[in-house]
Amino acid sequence: MSRSIINYRKAAFLTSAPDISKLPADQGYEVAFAGRSNAGKSSSLNTLTEQTGLARTSKTPGRTQLINVFSLDAPDRRLVDLPGYGYAKVPLEMKLKWQRSLSEYLEKRTCLKGLVVLMDIRHPMKELDQDLIHWAVHSQLSVLVLLTKADKFKSGKQKGELLKIREASLAFQGDVTVELFSSLKKQGIPQLSKKLDEWLSADELLGDKIADKKAEQNTNK
Repeated sequence: MSRSIINYRKAAFLTSAPDISKLPADQGYEVAFAGRSNAGKSSSLNTLTEQTGLARTSKTPGRTQLINVFSLDAPDRRLVDLPGYGYAKVPLEMKLKWQRSLSEYLEKRTCLKGLVVLMDIRHPMKELDQDLIHWAVHSQLSVLVLLTKADKFKSGKQKGELLKIREASLAFQGDVTVELFSSLKKQGIPQLSKKLDEWLSADELLGDKIADKKAEQNTNK
């Protein structure tokens, strides 16, 4: 398994914001995680970072209304946990507010480099999932779809569902990648880490580290 350039285990909570205007300065690189309220979004962030409590998992889907921002062990690199959407018991007014907030964030946040959309493999591509991907493609954002809870299916059915959703994603006519994911089995972590490294321009960080190391060696000569 290839190691990621950025150490996601060092992610730390930075701030919570009720809307885009209260987020950190629009600079650097951000990748956002979005999904339906029961798609396993918080669990995926916790699995990626190997921290059980980084993103709080709620027993009441749809309760979290804030945009949660996490800093990484790299300058101006952040992960963003967007509010869950689509939970039936949430009032319509709140749903509409979330949709406006999501749309505004995708369209106006210039430091946003990629969007991870999480879907329960048993219930993929619901209407709001597709709306979100359409918004992202319209905003010229790359999208990684993670089919979560893949462990609920046996290997053959996992692969069949993956192929089906990959084929369906062609209709978006954008940069949309689809992968399997399971927080329980730690499945899909290498693919997720690789995509995050790409979006967060981790190769620049690697170049900086090499340059710093050479400078240090020259100093010690």
